[in-house]
Amino acid sequence: MSNLTITELTRVRASRPEAIAEAAARRARRPLLGSSGRLMIVAADHPARGALGAGSEPLAMANRFDLLERLCVALERPGVDGVLGTPDVLEDLLLLGALEGKVVVGSMNRGGLAGASFELDDRFTGHRAADIERLRFDAGKLLLRIDMEDPGSLNTMCGTANAINEMAERGLMTMVEPFISRRVGGKVRNDLSPEAVTRSIAIASGLGGTSAYTWLKIPVPGGDVDRIPQVLEATTLPTVLLGGEVSSDPEATYERWHKALQSPNARGLVVGRTLLYPGDGDVEGAVDAAVKLL
Repeated sequence: MSNLTITELTRVRASRPEAIAEAAARRARRPLLGSSGRLMIVAADHPARGALGAGSEPLAMANRFDLLERLCVALERPGVDGVLGTPDVLEDLLLLGALEGKVVVGSMNRGGLAGASFELDDRFTGHRAADIERLRFDAGKLLLRIDMEDPGSLNTMCGTANAINEMAERGLMTMVEPFISRRVGGKVRNDLSPEAVTRSIAIASGLGGTSAYTWLKIPVPGGDVDRIPQVLEATTLPTVLLGGEVSSDPEATYERWHKALQSPNARGLVVGRTLLYPGDGDVEGAVDAAVKLL
């Protein structure tokens, strides 16, 4: 960690914006996978899409100082490999020295703002492949929601394929988060049935000119837990499980993660609000419980 405090970030950003590039250039890096062959990534790219809620608190992630404090706590826990975030969040963490020896995943498309009429036309408004390479980050992540009745999904698919190609040309991993989605009462809802998750995996796996550097970030499907391994058999690509909304029953959530992690292509967890804003407020405890599953 650097000697900089969270309250000093704005001063440094105003007086020395070049400090971000300097911090990125000297950051100690590590291999994508450690000796365990698994990844535990903390996600914090929700705010840039206007999704600020966690649990029953609609603006839980709105306080950036509080979010950064929670992220720093999580990143210091044993077994946490890295973080997924948008440029603003990752650059704050760079200045704080919190990314040393961590896997850093840049969030690429955040244009599908939560609740917008264009939500499924999820343009690439965050990290580009060139930015991830320049900042010496390790991977990129993108969101792919497919609604068969919304033409905006096709634009997102095309953007996804282009991003996969640009990342692969640089030898960088792209983490694709696919969903089959639909609008219910004007709101986008993701279908987490085993059939829908299987279909989303099949579609995402075939995008781009090569899948050599493509990973999938998928939800644990609903329904019978015994069907989870069968769903993951839809691809040979490395797969990480996402956390989703804060659960009212964390033990049940951990059980489903544990079941899914038995699949040979399950490489780890990428979890955000469930760990950063647990119902009991114990970030350290929530992170440690997730790490134990790996």
